[in-house]
Amino acid sequence: MTRLPGALDTQLQRESGVTHFEYWVLMLLSEEPGHRLQMSDLAHKANASLSRLSHVVSKLERMGWAQRYATTGRRGVQAVLTDDGYLKVVEAAPGYLDAVRRLVFDELEPGQKAQLAELTEILSTRVSDTLNGSRRPDS
Repeated sequence: MTRLPGALDTQLQRESGVTHFEYWVLMLLSEEPGHRLQMSDLAHKANASLSRLSHVVSKLERMGWAQRYATTGRRGVQAVLTDDGYLKVVEAAPGYLDAVRRLVFDELEPGQKAQLAELTEILSTRVSDTLNGSRRPDS
């Protein structure tokens, strides 16, 4: 499992010229209403520090794929996906999804896919609980 992100990173850089994390940030923005999100919320969704996210958004700005805007109501800054950034996500998505299918799902039987989904949910819940400071009694 530790090698999967590297394999996806290689595929994305080779085919689309973006890192896995850059693609992830672009994709997260593409799914938001107005293709915009508060930087702190985007950092949370991307599972990244605000510092790391800020560095990546700066790079995406230089590429013309994102912009930052100061907000008026809530303190902070929003990251906004540009039209070119949205096109980059659309361009990169088929190759990325093909790589995920090939690397993760193609060799699994239907029962194994169901087991993987169940195990992923259990692990995700455990990690979330740990990060939020709560642990279940059976932990």
